[in-house]
Amino acid sequence: MTTLTESDREQLRAEFDRQLAVGLHHGAQLAVYVDGELVVNFAGGETGPDGDATTTDTRHLVFSCTKPYAGVGLHQLIEQGEAAYDDRVVDHWPEFADAGSRKAEITIRQVLSHTAGIPYGEFDDEAEKWGDWDAVVRAMEEIEPVFEPGEQPAYHTFNYGWVVGELIRRISGQHVDDYVEEHVFDPLGMDRTSIGLADDEADDVATLSGFELFDRCRDPGEGLGISASESAAAFNEEAVHRAVIPAGNGIGTAKDMARFYACLANGGELDGTRLLEAETVDEATRTHAETESDGTLSRPARYALGFWTGGLANDMFGSYSRERMFGHAGLGSIFGWGDPELNVGFAYVTNGIREESWEHAARVSGLSDAVRLALLD
Repeated sequence: MTTLTESDREQLRAEFDRQLAVGLHHGAQLAVYVDGELVVNFAGGETGPDGDATTTDTRHLVFSCTKPYAGVGLHQLIEQGEAAYDDRVVDHWPEFADAGSRKAEITIRQVLSHTAGIPYGEFDDEAEKWGDWDAVVRAMEEIEPVFEPGEQPAYHTFNYGWVVGELIRRISGQHVDDYVEEHVFDPLGMDRTSIGLADDEADDVATLSGFELFDRCRDPGEGLGISASESAAAFNEEAVHRAVIPAGNGIGTAKDMARFYACLANGGELDGTRLLEAETVDEATRTHAETESDGTLSRPARYALGFWTGGLANDMFGSYSRERMFGHAGLGSIFGWGDPELNVGFAYVTNGIREESWEHAARVSGLSDAVRLALLD
């Protein structure tokens, strides 16, 4: 049985604390499951500038790490025979595209693998409408492909979640946040995780901080398009926390995220709870699309169905990663991954945003490597 020794945990804690001590972010959490057991559950720093102490239960906005949660909800419905990966979206959502158009040929597999050809649009910049699901649906029905569906992998920053979310609603009859809560979060005991905040919940989400040029390790070069502080301010808004954004406003903890990946790394079952059948996990987490230059991110990328896969140079899975690893990043130094060969679930969550993705990748990759090296030692 693979495990971490006390010495291993001390070394991981030292690396975790070092990132806080040098000011890379105000607060953070690190959680690791091995063979179904929680072996690391660290928290440190503050919930924001002059905030309270970050604990293992502090909820954070996890940005695009939300995508796999919504994706698994759709995988469950496909597993149950309610849909198929190669169904066209219009088979379940007729208004999505005009009959005979190239958009009408977009399949569920293409949506999940970021090859649907609709990676961005004007709705990405209309944050004031994100809380209106009817507006979401209209925007997805009106958008037109910018790439030929099925050909160019291009990261669908928000549209992945809008389309997956509406497919879940059309197929199951439940809104995506309710469906995922009932069928993913609750069964796994992910008690501190949700897609958006419910109306009766306190907004206790850790405050995001944007670090600007004078805070940086290096010249940022290409950034987010808006500054890190502007991004932090936008996503600190309570209205955004209370919206339902299945690609971007999951709220939760590293412990819950690591538990999610531990379940999938273990073939879809954990502590007697089966989330997916092993065959579905294998299909969902293998590479379905790969490119040397992603149409949105302009860098090499590998996509499974709702996940990224590892084994690329300088990715956040670590320098020792393999393609069989799967996971997803969120804006800032937020990343979760599963390794079915080592039976590990990993999650690192912080509340700091920097414009240059290199900085985030370097710090997460370092912690990913530290975990894998300890397990392989």
